[in-house]
Amino acid sequence: MDRAVAAKAAEPVAPALSRGGVDRAAHRRFDEPWLAAAWSHPATRVLPIAGGEAFVVDTEQGTELVLVPSFEAPDEGDRYFLGTDDAGVSYFALAGESLPGRLDGDARPAGLREVAGLLSERDAGLLVHAVALENWHRLHSFCSRCGHPTRKAGAGHVRRCTSCAAEHYPRTDPAVIMLVTDDQDRCLLGRQSIWPEGRWSTLAGFVEPGESLEQAVVREVAEEAGVRVAEVEYIASQPWPFPSSLMLGFVARAHPDGTRITVDGEELSEARWVSRAELRAGWESGEMLPPSGISIARHLIERWYGEPIPAAARW
Repeated sequence: MDRAVAAKAAEPVAPALSRGGVDRAAHRRFDEPWLAAAWSHPATRVLPIAGGEAFVVDTEQGTELVLVPSFEAPDEGDRYFLGTDDAGVSYFALAGESLPGRLDGDARPAGLREVAGLLSERDAGLLVHAVALENWHRLHSFCSRCGHPTRKAGAGHVRRCTSCAAEHYPRTDPAVIMLVTDDQDRCLLGRQSIWPEGRWSTLAGFVEPGESLEQAVVREVAEEAGVRVAEVEYIASQPWPFPSSLMLGFVARAHPDGTRITVDGEELSEARWVSRAELRAGWESGEMLPPSGISIARHLIERWYGEPIPAAARW
């Protein structure tokens, strides 16, 4: 398939974890009277969450989060304000040690990896926001300046030291993820030894201190696969709260004289150039498994390939 045709056919929708239908209303996070009133309002909805999971139900319309009125929410847990929608409904997450036991019999616990691609824009945005905050609070209970305990503030978006009063904010670790092509319009895919047999994906890596995103793309491709990149173009991003990354997606072109592959043996165990025909054949035979349906890697591959990955090839 011609590159221009492929790009036009695959004008990308937003990556699964980049969607949202709620205004985060950050200006309300320190307004305690407003937050108290919002919590007690009968229209307010609460998302119980524990260990990165929430309850969902499968309906004829699709998979939906189980949101409960605040008066039905558990009495214990950390409360995070998630925002308001266009109808004025406020949303909170309530993070506990475990999910509440009394709910509709059709409800089941599920995490982002399982259901993010099935949820509506509103529900996907609420769940990824809640999971990211829960992970951050769990891992940052002590002050990085003086070592004393911190406590929640700012409706769940700040932690304040109980000793030196230093304020700490949710961290996000930038990581680049890139689909590299060569002058034959093949894409570069790699695999790690710890992945399931047949799993192939795009290359990725964390941005280092003092490094631009474009520099990180060039460095990571060279380090992992020995390929020299000449052109870098930003495409899209999405949060990846496992526990705190932001994946920044790029496409890149390999230098004509720099396409020889030499894997590092650490980040990647294998890498190869793959044409569209080879990729389709691998998917159809089951010898090549695509990346996760909620991964931005899939988003980049489908954009290059020109159409969605066949359902039979998904995992």
